[in-house]
Amino acid sequence: MREILRFQPLYQERVWGGRAFEASFERELPSEQPIGESWEVVDRPEAQSVVTDGLHAGKSLRDLIKNHGAEIMGPNWPADKPFPVLVKWLDCRERLSLQVHPPAEIAAELGGEPKTENWYIADSAPGAHLIVGLKEGTTRASFEKAIIEQSVQDCVHKFEVVKGDSILVHSGQVHAIDAGNLILEIQQNSDTTYRVYDWARVGLDGKRRKLHVSDSLKCIQWDDIEPAPVRGDPTSAVIAECEEFRIRRVVLAPGEEISFAANQKPRLLSVVGGKLSIGGVTLGKGENALLPYASEFTAVADEPGIMLVTENFA
Repeated sequence: MREILRFQPLYQERVWGGRAFEASFERELPSEQPIGESWEVVDRPEAQSVVTDGLHAGKSLRDLIKNHGAEIMGPNWPADKPFPVLVKWLDCRERLSLQVHPPAEIAAELGGEPKTENWYIADSAPGAHLIVGLKEGTTRASFEKAIIEQSVQDCVHKFEVVKGDSILVHSGQVHAIDAGNLILEIQQNSDTTYRVYDWARVGLDGKRRKLHVSDSLKCIQWDDIEPAPVRGDPTSAVIAECEEFRIRRVVLAPGEEISFAANQKPRLLSVVGGKLSIGGVTLGKGENALLPYASEFTAVADEPGIMLVTENFA
């Protein structure tokens, strides 16, 4: 398999979403509804990435791994094992709910899946923030009291971000994305989220959205105090490393290239700025591609650009 694999985006309507993918990525979005998420790479029973072009156009990621697993993922990858990473773009026109994902040791008890994720800020409005972790001095008792008093914002760690920043959010960390952020989320293949607080918002149906306060309180890491983001800079660096994956930010000048050897590991390539050529195709800002295990590729920057390379999948 000597082609990179590109997939059709799967758009998700969200009450907090907007239409930023049209302007930022020059995409045509369905309907006029608020689109909050674009699932770029996914292998789940309820959602499947489908190849857009090349020899495997029209095939799902699940079918490819089932029938070409050794070439795509490596010789020891079980054919029935799902692709372990889910890649999403998030258009956060409004603030998301305050939520938490269950740690592995609690997920099974609650009937969910653990979910560690990384947020890369591809663009942000002036003064945009993230919320990750708890403020110094917050305890479970004070947090529960704040839920009753509708003052949870006083318990969580809120910090300003700008384009190029990122943060790794582990299962168990309470978190929310504030309004005005365009984010590339690279996460474990999971879709379990417990909402602990939703800022008194109503959903698209005009009703209050369901909360999962009891389950959330079981999952929150109460010693997770004021974690720090990785601040963006012009150099290449590892921006996230955990058991589930590693993410490298690679900055290329026009004409500069980076090579990926065959028979090492599968990789995900995400263009978060500029444009590059690889495997006979051009990838622009917002595009994501899977580089199969069995093939070698060289990416060349057509203009100043930044890409994220996700590898070391668990």
